Amino acid sequence: MSETISACVIARDEEDRLPACLASLDFCDETIVVDSGSRDRTREIAAAAGARVLENPWPGFSAQRNFALDAACGEWVLEIDADERVTPELAAEVRAFLAEPPAGIRMTAIPMRDVFLGAPLGPASRYPRYRHRLFRRGAFRHDEAREVHEGLWPDGPVHPFAGELTHFLAGSWGEAVADARAYARLEGAQRSPLGAGSALTGILLRPGAKLAYRALPYGGWRDGPRGLAKLALECWADSLAGVHRLRGGAGGGIEGFGQEAPRLGPVRIVGVALGSTDASRLATWLEAAAAAGADVALIGAPARDAGVRARPLSGSGPGELLRALDAEDQLRPVDALLPAGRRERRRLRLAPRALRGATAPIDPASAPERAVKAVQERTR
Repeated sequence: MSETISACVIARDEEDRLPACLASLDFCDETIVVDSGSRDRTREIAAAAGARVLENPWPGFSAQRNFALDAACGEWVLEIDADERVTPELAAEVRAFLAEPPAGIRMTAIPMRDVFLGAPLGPASRYPRYRHRLFRRGAFRHDEAREVHEGLWPDGPVHPFAGELTHFLAGSWGEAVADARAYARLEGAQRSPLGAGSALTGILLRPGAKLAYRALPYGGWRDGPRGLAKLALECWADSLAGVHRLRGGAGGGIEGFGQEAPRLGPVRIVGVALGSTDASRLATWLEAAAAAGADVALIGAPARDAGVRARPLSGSGPGELLRALDAEDQLRPVDALLPAGRRERRRLRLAPRALRGATAPIDPASAPERAVKAVQERTR
């Protein structure tokens, strides 16, 4: 029998967007809507759609999501917001997954397709922008010290879906600017105070470098003026968050709080091969590493009959590899890369440090068991 699933929605004053969200959840066994004091018909609409409606005064994003988790009864939980929609493709894929969940999988990752000012975005919003929204009930909880970046941290292999969640962002410029300001205020409040010596980097240099990188080598320009505008707003919000930190921030915060995912569970090794022959060679190495306990994946041409998940490259440009590296790191932080040869090593030098793993690249001539142990010692 298929395992059961509960959909959890947190909402307030969402009478306009909630009906379409709930309609996309009709494949779930139960839907829970936690309302935090709506002044419109949010609760009535949710109840009429068959959802179980609970009321809880707003305690913050993380605490409210945990409140919803505690009310769920399904073996799996899908977290979704009122401005998001489960596509029919994703619904069918989730049902197939629940019919026979893979052994050892407690968490999945769903691609998020942002719609900004009425049009979908790709590289400008870091698509697939995986979100860990479907997971076994009771296996994970949100960190209630976080006001933003309240996502869950995977502690083992993650199953990636191909079907998407559609996320409707701002529909007007006024709404977009207001959203950016609200994010900056929350981000600045939860992070450590920014000293005067770091102000130039945090407010000007880092956001500027992010804009240049995301727009050019990463390929944000492919989304046209709308995509570049989204990027510019995002970087402006980062600068504004720095201003809030300069004014004080959270006295007990830590540098980088909410930005870097903790490294939990088995080490994560990702191979990079630009040719099919090299991909087959790396797949054999990665299979041995998986037998030694590593969580592995391959970027490049899939090897025939290999038991390793592969992420194919749709082109040969540097942006394709950067986006593939970013996607794998979004699934779960990469501890070490396994480049097939010199060509792959040269390409990887173009990637930012954050996408090149936590340790030096692994030599494919090394013994997989020893390499896994060495990465384990360095990162755990």
